Amino acid sequence: MSETSWTQRLFGGFAKTSERLAANLPGSSGGTAKLDDATLDEVEDALILSDLGPAAAARIRARLAEKRFGLEITTRELKEAVAEEIAAILRPVAKPLEITAFPRPQVILVIGVNGSGKTTTIAKLAHLFQEDDYGVLLAAGDTFRAAAIGQLATWAGRIGVDLVRGPEGGDPAAIVFDAVKQATDTGIDALIVDTAGRLQNKKELMEELAKIRRVLGRLNPEAPHDVVLVLDATNGQNALSQIDVFKEVAGVTGLIMTKLDGTARGGVLVAAAEQYGLPIHAIGVGERMEDLRPFDPDLVARVIAGVA
Repeated sequence: MSETSWTQRLFGGFAKTSERLAANLPGSSGGTAKLDDATLDEVEDALILSDLGPAAAARIRARLAEKRFGLEITTRELKEAVAEEIAAILRPVAKPLEITAFPRPQVILVIGVNGSGKTTTIAKLAHLFQEDDYGVLLAAGDTFRAAAIGQLATWAGRIGVDLVRGPEGGDPAAIVFDAVKQATDTGIDALIVDTAGRLQNKKELMEELAKIRRVLGRLNPEAPHDVVLVLDATNGQNALSQIDVFKEVAGVTGLIMTKLDGTARGGVLVAAAEQYGLPIHAIGVGERMEDLRPFDPDLVARVIAGVA
């Protein structure tokens, strides 16, 4: 996909978010507004209503006040100023997921609640690596649901990668062990492991992930190299509570946010960056294979603020 096409997809995907923000910003009907305390309050409220979160909204308000307090500002100028402050929050966390492990394979555990788009994200991530000529192997470590194994097998077939799988209810650690051995023996660059997403029993999930880590540690002390949490943007601020839980349970090292095309709550991306500072590796704005791309903070900031 060309950069122009991706930019168009992003603007389309974030349309609900940017429309919500624009509708609540002062001066949304055109003209100018004086950036006084009352106007800044409106800006802060608009940011919170767009799910950027109180902390990020307060930070942006303070920066606008520091730079432009008392000045007349057009709607366009206000959007551009907001975009710049959003970008300032997002830039430090923008970090592509790179294959750097030596010896290979780089082991990437992918975690997230059921329904977050985890399985399709794994396939899209594998496709991104394939575009960069990396060899990829998938492991069906979510043995709790037969549907998860079947769905991952379907995606593996579509993109042309091998899948290591076991029976429903099987031992995920044993599957991961087999997958690491296969990846090592065949010279695979990246092993992407699906994991269970059942948060209703944190203790069980924690024990399962701990066992996977122990097995990986015997094969490669550096593994897993990445623990990537997939978040569904339609959950808005509830996505932040998932970060809290999975940080405790799994030691999250980075985030991928999906379903940004189906929500007006895309601002939660900014809230997550402000609150946790975890790397954001990629974002998804659709069902197509090419709809997952590395995270570009400046572009995303302009899209959220509605600055074409």
